[in-house]
Amino acid sequence: MFALLHDSRATETTMHLTTVNGLACHTRLIPAPQGAPFLAFSNSLGTDFRIWDAVSERLAGRCAMLFYDSRGHGLSAIGETPYRIETLAADLAALIEQAARGPAIVVGLSVGGMIAQQLAAARPDLVRALVLCDTAHRIGTDELWNSRIATVKTKGIAAMSDAILERWFTPAFRSPGNPLFAGCRAMLERQPAEGYAATCAALRDADLTHSSARLAVPTQLVGGDQDGSTPPDLVRQTAALIPGARFELIENCAHIPCVEQPERLAALISGFVAEVMR
Repeated sequence: MFALLHDSRATETTMHLTTVNGLACHTRLIPAPQGAPFLAFSNSLGTDFRIWDAVSERLAGRCAMLFYDSRGHGLSAIGETPYRIETLAADLAALIEQAARGPAIVVGLSVGGMIAQQLAAARPDLVRALVLCDTAHRIGTDELWNSRIATVKTKGIAAMSDAILERWFTPAFRSPGNPLFAGCRAMLERQPAEGYAATCAALRDADLTHSSARLAVPTQLVGGDQDGSTPPDLVRQTAALIPGARFELIENCAHIPCVEQPERLAALISGFVAEVMR
């Protein structure tokens, strides 16, 4: 995780900026042989695409993969705020179209999973299948998100980071001696506060209950057994809502399986992709 400059399997450095809906967007594209599955990854609130590094290492060579920093996160521009889930999904749609390898198997984590659901509802031509990690058709309440927005705007992300990280990772992972945990804290606290708050507003206003109940693509949902942000029962409810979707539980894992249990998550993605591509 947290590769900084160049991956020998890629034709581009991680420092690639493209224009998406009028904004600069930080992306990474890892190629694969012609005919290989094409996966697009959408990251969670308060992170950037480096959270997928350990998963991409395990899938490289077998899948073409697109990664990007959501607007207001990482090196991507902030743009007009607050955001709506439709705007965030439109950014991903534009990136998939630019890659010209779609339709994509979209892998989304938390808000990235909501972006994936919205994209599948609005642009089914761009989505071949969904892998929805630690997410739901609706996350949180107006009160929760309004409180978080107010705290971010007045005190910054660092004022909330301890509580957020407790929901993101298991106690074992949060060991003071774990440098990966320290890196995740730094990544969270260094996200632009304005982009973070704007994405909280998108989460507050997004209710995909009706649109997700009409999705018609193969869908795999994954939840961590110790997830404090989107508990397993909530992820199961979303799996029950989406026609034909199935649910897999990852043990000894909280909200960010691509960091805490990348081998298990990569195996689930690989197996699901193989089924979709038959």
